Amino acid sequence: MKLKDTARLLGAFTAVAGALLPLSAHAQKLLNVSYDPTRELYQSYNTAFAKYWLSKTHQNVHVDQSHGGSGKQARAVIDGLDADVVTLALGYDIDAIEDAGLINHGWQSRLPYNSSPYTSTIVFLVRHGNPKHIKDWNDLARPGVGVITPNPKTSGGARWNYLAAYGYALKQKGGNDASARAFVGKLYKNVVALDTGARGATTSFTERGLGDVLIAWENEALLATRDLGPGKYDIVYPSISILAEPPVAVVDKNVARHNTTVLATTYLNWLYTPQGQTIAAQNFYRPRVASIARKYAKYFPKLNLITVDNTFGGWRNAQKVHFSDGGVFDQIYKK
Repeated sequence: MKLKDTARLLGAFTAVAGALLPLSAHAQKLLNVSYDPTRELYQSYNTAFAKYWLSKTHQNVHVDQSHGGSGKQARAVIDGLDADVVTLALGYDIDAIEDAGLINHGWQSRLPYNSSPYTSTIVFLVRHGNPKHIKDWNDLARPGVGVITPNPKTSGGARWNYLAAYGYALKQKGGNDASARAFVGKLYKNVVALDTGARGATTSFTERGLGDVLIAWENEALLATRDLGPGKYDIVYPSISILAEPPVAVVDKNVARHNTTVLATTYLNWLYTPQGQTIAAQNFYRPRVASIARKYAKYFPKLNLITVDNTFGGWRNAQKVHFSDGGVFDQIYKK
């Protein structure tokens, strides 16, 4: 779906909403179940969206947020957490909710860019001055380097971290699955804390003082350098990283029961507007709209990025091979 089509849909949804909702209507509620590092993004976005919705429909809306490791959040929705929308770290977690019968088939084709309104990537956060001289992935496997990364069994960001490291190894001269397994195994032997989610990993590194390097979402690393003490941390961009595309979806079964289909759909569509894209960029997510991306280009250097589709055959295959019980990660981490 093109952005102009999204704009037309957005206009249609709000027109319908305006016709259906009286001026005296009580505030509606939405529950956005999201992953760890989006707290600040959706705090800002929800405030702006509520003003937009009020201006178009004369109705107040309150959006509740739930955050945690993406895999854990998906499982919580499957087990009954009453989400209207999910804004998770990777496509497989929404696929799992679809497989449970809560989201209609074909959710990824409903919005532009496979329903991923912004992107990110994986970088390294190090102590100021980079005392361990970390420059690339191979440095994370050196003896004496303490690594902080979340657990891929519970965290979407951790799965991006793992695949970025694995993809780096595949791209080296003579790289293959055997050499990639060996490299990632060495890296995980250096992991000193395996938190359940990305924000917990950031806390371990910044507040608990654990490790020499945090493998992190780019937005989380930029947020740390801005808000957790200027001059305390540096960001290192590896030679190869991964294109991270956090997707969004309406939870069809729940919104039908809540009578929030129009509101929830408009809420996600508005992420693609210039206002929504600006809020994403201000919270250090890479925007999709070219004009907004140019405006904030200074925050987002160009990188050599692999993709899950091209390198790992898509998220369903990556999940099956690497993160399912008994998969490559379990084999590597047990060793």
